[in-house]
Amino acid sequence: MIPKSILIGAPFSGSGKTLITLGLMRALSNMGVKIAPAKTGPDYIDVAYLSKASGKKAINLDGFAFNNDELRGLANQQARNADLLLVEGVMGLFDGAFGANKIGIGSTADLAQKLNSPIVLIIDCSHMAQSIAAIVYGYKNFSSEINVAGVILNKVASARHEKMLRDALVPVGVEILGAVYRNDELNIPNRHLGLTLPNEIDGTELLIEKVAKMVANSVDLEKFMALALPLEAQNYQPELAPLGQHIAIAKDDAFAFIYQHQLMAWRKKGAKISFFSPLNNDKPDDKADAIFLPGGYPELHGEKIANADNFKRGLLEAQQRGALIYGECGGFMVLGERLINQQGKSYEMSGLLPIISNINQPKRVLGYRYLSHNSSLPFAKNLSGHEFHYSSCSKTDLPALFGAKDSAGVELDAMGAVLNNVMGSYAHVISASFGGQI
Repeated sequence: MIPKSILIGAPFSGSGKTLITLGLMRALSNMGVKIAPAKTGPDYIDVAYLSKASGKKAINLDGFAFNNDELRGLANQQARNADLLLVEGVMGLFDGAFGANKIGIGSTADLAQKLNSPIVLIIDCSHMAQSIAAIVYGYKNFSSEINVAGVILNKVASARHEKMLRDALVPVGVEILGAVYRNDELNIPNRHLGLTLPNEIDGTELLIEKVAKMVANSVDLEKFMALALPLEAQNYQPELAPLGQHIAIAKDDAFAFIYQHQLMAWRKKGAKISFFSPLNNDKPDDKADAIFLPGGYPELHGEKIANADNFKRGLLEAQQRGALIYGECGGFMVLGERLINQQGKSYEMSGLLPIISNINQPKRVLGYRYLSHNSSLPFAKNLSGHEFHYSSCSKTDLPALFGAKDSAGVELDAMGAVLNNVMGSYAHVISASFGGQI
């Protein structure tokens, strides 16, 4: 069976991509369709919702971080034994990193072009009627490299409003798959780094089922499935070296940002992976030769981490026996001496690096990064990654972990810190490939 795919895009953020995608995944799953879920770009949180809605671990497909062979290889691996690879887009359809053409690198359109996937646009119709024709016409015809195959009208006010929208779209010649009426009761709470994680909300499962019922009643799912196109065959897999032969990974609500493609690559290379919860005061496995503290929300759990003596003792023991200890963003903050939250309260962290982190940024730090290093970190010397945080850390005389450039190739300040076998930075490493190619 040749896997097929569809990408869900929108003209702008806030159009309802995530809710509609969740509804489509669950509604189709309820019909017996096997869904392989994926997210465009580096987002961790939407992936958690897509996994819950589909019943299968979602992956990230990133046109900036991966080259074309890696993208197609990952897409095919994820879609194996599934009926449909369903990918949620990111931001507006063409929004991505700086590029030489009109399609932003890493954008939904960029991914659609590289995977030869049709696009279904989610249109927020709440403040328009006939103007929808110009918007859809523009997105459909802006680039000949993509295929806008259908639209779903979202946040429709009434039957009269729906008729006006449908009539206006007749000359555009695009498949109208359905009209979803406004329902302000169906939404996912936000916080400073995006949506609240699904396991932190009461009633997430009920919300997904309600959205699925709404979508099933509003969208022609057979027409939707008929738009899917086959993926181009590719077996190539990303090659990010494992941190060690036995990697102990922190995993709970404070350390939630882990890429599935990395776990798959590390296991494929023979690494053993075990998980532990610092919030439960677990310590990493004594036999692990590498400890990974991924990003997440340590600032929301400062007191628990400060009191997790067993966890911190386990890190110290790992440091003393020479295990590699690596932290990304929130994990990097926990490797420091103290963390100061938004309310100014200070919490004692592990103390393995002489830094103090502070949630004091009025604006977020966000963007793709080209990374380079000469440390003992076993990753390739040149990497792609991204930053997304509101915190900063104190200056240190330690060597930086990464040299960094932004997506346009502009040199940035060196990032992170290295102290013997302990190291980390604010960067989330995605791949050992430069998909965007500066």
